[in-house]
Amino acid sequence: MSQGQAESERGALGQARISLGAALRPGSDRTVIALYAITILLVGFGLIMVLSSSSITSYLDDQGFFGGFWRQATFAIIGLPIMLLAAALPVTFWKRWAWWLLGLGIVLQLLVFTPLGVEVWGNRNWIQIGGFSAQPSEALKLALVVWVGAVLLRKEPLLGQMKHELIPVIIPGAVLALGVVLLGRDLGTVLIMAAMVFGAMYFGGISGKTLAVIAAGGLLAVFFFVITSQNRLDRLFGHAGGNTDYSGLAWQPLHGLWALAGGGLFGVGLGGSKAKWSWLPAADNDYIFAIIGEELGLVGGLLVIGLFVALTVVMLRVITRARDRFGKAVVGGILVWIVGQAFVNIGVVIGILPVLGVPLPLISSGGTALIACLAAIGVVVSIARDGTMYQAELAEAEAGRTNPRNSRTR
Repeated sequence: MSQGQAESERGALGQARISLGAALRPGSDRTVIALYAITILLVGFGLIMVLSSSSITSYLDDQGFFGGFWRQATFAIIGLPIMLLAAALPVTFWKRWAWWLLGLGIVLQLLVFTPLGVEVWGNRNWIQIGGFSAQPSEALKLALVVWVGAVLLRKEPLLGQMKHELIPVIIPGAVLALGVVLLGRDLGTVLIMAAMVFGAMYFGGISGKTLAVIAAGGLLAVFFFVITSQNRLDRLFGHAGGNTDYSGLAWQPLHGLWALAGGGLFGVGLGGSKAKWSWLPAADNDYIFAIIGEELGLVGGLLVIGLFVALTVVMLRVITRARDRFGKAVVGGILVWIVGQAFVNIGVVIGILPVLGVPLPLISSGGTALIACLAAIGVVVSIARDGTMYQAELAEAEAGRTNPRNSRTR
């Protein structure tokens, strides 16, 4: 390594250390404060609901009433420092290492097809090492959206030409990343990742014609993968037919709706759910919103929706203040990932969407998903802080132009 490269690396490390102090002391940057506040509220609320919704199943599994809660709390304790570290890293770090992160994400996802891989609910999307299990596709989501942003920034002079907007972001990038997840038959995760890539390209300024082609191709792909799977057809037509098969695929959707209906306006009280007594198999995961509605009522459900709406507003502000196409694309993709997945999950629980098997971000139990979402929020904070500096630079430049005396002094 040359002396200049060594100095550059030391400078980057120094910038990261300084940024860590800024991440811990957000100061007057209200956007960063809002991001941290909403995230901590969602995670804290999620821990409370995981404690309530998982207590019975944890006890039946000989883990005590607090088994599920302690496991989720451990992942939160791991994830929050990772969020701060991601927020501390300069935006240049994410741009520089985007290709390597994508490659690592794909390699980790391929591990599900080794002896480390395990199948859960018909999907081979997990790895297990001893007593530790993880879902590599969650890490791949973050790597993919950062990579899309880096590629769009690099190809900026060529954007507007469809072939340059599709290659390599869609072909082979997104196709490869989504393909390795789809090989494990996890269509729900693939749909969220596809929407995330579309969101990144939309906020990254890709032309409407290219977006229309991508959307049409995506819909055709979804149609193909649905009609070639009997299980997916059963879910879709079961949903369209009103989920009358009480003893089969409709068991969980029906009990989720009954839990919501039982909550009324103010709920039956925290801890008072009946559905969590083995009536709702995924009470602490995919259907935790049903437990929220049952115990805290419509008020509790609206509170959760309000927090995700607030997160949307703050992320849109970050996008408008971002320095370049990279920041806009990455934050836009993460917005669609986290908030979009939240509303898909809620849509499934309230019965307007077929069962897709995706958790409620930052709230549902699931360690890998929680850590990945917190890391993604950290990346958004990093871009938000860079955007604040960029806006300050623009204001200073504008002040210099409007005050010729200051310009001559400089």
